[in-house]
Amino acid sequence: MSLGRCGMNEANARPEAERRSQSVGGGYWYRLDLQYDGTAFRGWARQPDVPTVQGALETALGTVLGEVPVLRVAGRTDSGAHARRQVVSVELDRHLDCAALVRSLNALTPPEMCVSACTAMPIKFDARADACSRTYRYFLTTAAVPDPFTRRYCLHVSRALDMGLLHKTAELTIGQHDFRAFTPTDTEHVFFHRTVLACAWSCDKPFVWLEIEANAFLRQMVRTLVGTMLEVAKGKLTVADYQALLEGKERTQAGPTAPAHGLFLWSVKY
Repeated sequence: MSLGRCGMNEANARPEAERRSQSVGGGYWYRLDLQYDGTAFRGWARQPDVPTVQGALETALGTVLGEVPVLRVAGRTDSGAHARRQVVSVELDRHLDCAALVRSLNALTPPEMCVSACTAMPIKFDARADACSRTYRYFLTTAAVPDPFTRRYCLHVSRALDMGLLHKTAELTIGQHDFRAFTPTDTEHVFFHRTVLACAWSCDKPFVWLEIEANAFLRQMVRTLVGTMLEVAKGKLTVADYQALLEGKERTQAGPTAPAHGLFLWSVKY
C-alpha cells in the first residue's frame, strides 16, 4: 500500500505499521511529530554554529542512538517560523520503544521544542514525499497598541484592514496557479505551479489569521501571499493586480514578504 496516495485507509495501514514491516535491508521506519517555538531557531535546516530545529533533533537522536540518522521533514520552516505540527520520518536499524524515545528526546532537546509523538510506520514512510498537503496559518493582531504577550506569534498591524478585500484575495488564491511572484527570485525551484486546496481569512478581534492548505509550497510563498494580500487590504494594490500576480508575474510586482514570526506550520495530511 502506498502512503503517497491521499485518502489512504488508516485502518488498513495500522496493522502493517504495528508489525513494523522491514525492508530487505532490515530497516525500521518511524514518524516523529514535533512542535516548536521558532523564535529560538534559525529555521528547520541544519546550519553551522546557529541553533536550528534539525540540529537540535539530530543532536538528541545522536545521544540516544549513538549515531545520527537521516531525517526527512514534511515542511522546511523559515527562521523564526513556528510549528504546531511538524512531521519527521527516520529509518533506523533496530526496533525502539516509542514512548521511551519520546521521553529521552524531550529530556535532551531545548525547551522551545518538543517531540509530541513517535509512531512505528510501514516501510519506506517518507514524511515529505508521502504528504498529501500541508496547512499553514499566519496570525495578525489589529490591537490599538502592540501586545507584549503575542508579539512573538502575531504580526501587529496598526491600521484598519478591509476584510472584504482579504476574503476576495483568498478566494482567488484557491486552485492551481503559477506562484513565481510569491517566492524569491534567487531560488532552487524550477516549477512554480502549486495547487491551493483551501484558503480563507478569519477574524476574532483583535486577531486575524489566514489559513491556507496546498499540495506543496514554494519558499516564503505563504509569507509573500500574506504581505501582498495586506497591500490589497490597505488599498495599495487592487484585486485585479493580485489576480494578475497569480498568472506568473515577476516577484518585484508582488508585495513585501511578511515577517516569519506570524507563521505556523499548522498540520500535515497523509
